[in-house]
Amino acid sequence: MEVDILYDDRQDKIQISDENIEDIKKTVIACLETEELDGNFEVSVSFVTNEEIRELNRQYRNVDSETDVLSFPLDDEDGEISMDGEVMLLGDIVLSTEKIIEQAKDYGHSLEREMLYLVAHSTLHLLGYDHMDDDEKSEMRQREKEIMKKLSIFK
Repeated sequence: MEVDILYDDRQDKIQISDENIEDIKKTVIACLETEELDGNFEVSVSFVTNEEIRELNRQYRNVDSETDVLSFPLDDEDGEISMDGEVMLLGDIVLSTEKIIEQAKDYGHSLEREMLYLVAHSTLHLLGYDHMDDDEKSEMRQREKEIMKKLSIFK
């Protein structure tokens, strides 16, 4: 399995390192493996401010508030993963680093753990998971736990 992470850092709250990007890649791979998918994949990850994610949330979801992460799947009209030649384009993940800091503090997690949990959560959205009703939410939470356990990230 090959996963390319394209990233864009448009914030100044967290220093995004090569190690962070490698850990994000491992998280996406863990999500794909949990879903028993194989192949070549590409995911875009953007690190933004609360102000920018609020604007995106307002623009694309009609919700005028900050959020921790937004997911933009690149699937076709049939819900299939978009293809670019041999590469499956999963979509875009947008992370608010201010929310990562805030939530890590609130939940007593490391910044890394919070960031990677949000990447796992968002990747599952890119793969078609949602949490609009209790059954979907329960299934998605179970997958998130499996992925975090696979990654051995608990703090």
